Amino acid sequence: MPDMHTLARGQRCRLAEFGLDKQPFTLDLAIAAGGLAIDVACFGLDGRRKLSDERYMTFFNQPESPCGGVRLAGPTSFRFDFARLPAAIDALVVTLAIDGVGVMSALGASQASLSAPGAMVAFPFQGAFFAAERAVMLLEFYRKDGQWRINAVAQGFNGGLDALVQHFGGTVEQAAPPAAAPPPAPKVSLSKITLTKPQQTHRISLEKSAGAPRKIVVKATWTDNGDASGDNDDLDLRVGLLLPNGKMIFIQAPDRSGAFDCAPFVRHLGDVTSASAAAPATETVEVNPRIGQLCGGAVALVFSVYSAVANGQVSVGALAPKMVMEYGDQIVECAFDFTNTPQARLANVYTYVIGLVEIDGDSIRLSPSGQTSEPDSEWTPWLTRKGDKISISMDGPAVFKGELAPRAAEVNRHNPHRYAN
Repeated sequence: MPDMHTLARGQRCRLAEFGLDKQPFTLDLAIAAGGLAIDVACFGLDGRRKLSDERYMTFFNQPESPCGGVRLAGPTSFRFDFARLPAAIDALVVTLAIDGVGVMSALGASQASLSAPGAMVAFPFQGAFFAAERAVMLLEFYRKDGQWRINAVAQGFNGGLDALVQHFGGTVEQAAPPAAAPPPAPKVSLSKITLTKPQQTHRISLEKSAGAPRKIVVKATWTDNGDASGDNDDLDLRVGLLLPNGKMIFIQAPDRSGAFDCAPFVRHLGDVTSASAAAPATETVEVNPRIGQLCGGAVALVFSVYSAVANGQVSVGALAPKMVMEYGDQIVECAFDFTNTPQARLANVYTYVIGLVEIDGDSIRLSPSGQTSEPDSEWTPWLTRKGDKISISMDGPAVFKGELAPRAAEVNRHNPHRYAN
């Protein structure tokens, strides 16, 4: 195994010193973002450090440079082959930007890892490097004296992704101005719609314009139940995804986190392990709004929270779990009151369904559920489609994580359902 080298903030050196001159090589970003949604981008700049060719901004909407020298290999990964870059590209700057609310000082301990055959380099960074900035210029690769070098920048930037584009000389596409006459109908801002009963539903139209929201963001929140124990308030936000072909995929952090730009087009942003009355816990999932088209038809997602036996005995209903979905300026909350359900007051009921989301090419349909698993049952929510109707049953396969994961095979031995890989 190659030796691991470590870069310090502000350090500059030749790629050849670490063996990264062997092309291509990969950059993986392990970002401890908590509840933050982070977008990554790579800017290919000319000798004036400007984005003179906007095709060399590599990000979620443009995942590969024209020459193939930079490619988005995953939600937070790039693949570089500098030998393919044209002479006009003198520098590559890798950036991070917050999509939504938050500041970079909220980052946890994070790392950028560069790897090539026989070479590994790590650049650790953290929120303490920054203040109230919403973007970061993280790493710069640049030519000097005919060789490629690296600069561990880690410099905060006050604007978001749009501001970075403008800083490097690019232009941000704006929606076309409305026609002078007749005046357009005012856009309805739903602010927040709250759904509390299973029979309630709310539908949102998916926007098709250039300025359409890039993500559907779903957050599960819960609070401390107020008892004296500090270790029984750890829930897991789980997602069951029903595909058009009837198969289901299971998503949870950290071992089945999914992906946003490739299948399953659903990404879990990370596990949160504690909550308090002053600081409710939040776990976040991002859904690609184009998931229906990308999967070949309408999909359904069931969101649930789960409390493992290992986390301590607790009534999940006492943690008041709820779900909020954000799409642009439209916010819909599923806030079923579990405390009114006898099952929800039992400490040996582990799974609570907090919402059902159905997405096709035109709209998002959201409804609360209120269903729970049976006492002592590890079964997960399972979706079935009959025509246009989606039903939820609590007989899906058990899923465990970490060292308990192998136990699932024995528990599921007689269960006919299986999740697709």
